[in-house]
Order: sequence, then structure tokens, then C-alpha cells
Amino acid sequence: MSTVSKSLLKGKMLEYFRQVEETGEELVVTDNGRPVVKVVPVQTRSSAAELFADVRGKVVYHEDILAPTTDEWPET
Repeated sequence: MSTVSKSLLKGKMLEYFRQVEETGEELVVTDNGRPVVKVVPVQTRSSAAELFADVRGKVVYHEDILAPTTDEWPET
């Protein structure tokens, strides 16, 4: 995590924003040495299909996954 003062950021804001975008590293902006703002990159969300693409078609069900389980787990 990098830190930069408000006054330095003001003059080189685009440069710092590009750095955050390229590296993914957070940037903390300070005012008189006190952290006041955190700049973080926006993370895109992956779809479920993308997240589980590597296991698609590899999962094996040995029985009906929707069958009731009352025999195994008695109701209380």
C-alpha cells in the first residue's frame, strides 16, 4: 500500500490513478501525515460459469442429491 500527501497527489493525480489501475495496489492519501482517503481499484465480478469453469463436467453424484435425508439425520 502506497501513501501520498494531498498536495503531491493534486499535481500528479492521473499518474497515481494509472499506477493503482495497473498494479492493483491501494493508495492512501494523507493530510498532514494523517490518512484521509483510500483509493482502491474496482474489481470486476466474475460470473459463476467463469468461477467454476475448471470443474464443469467433473463432479460426480453417487445418489440423488435432492433425496430427503431424514433417515440419516433424525428430526429433533
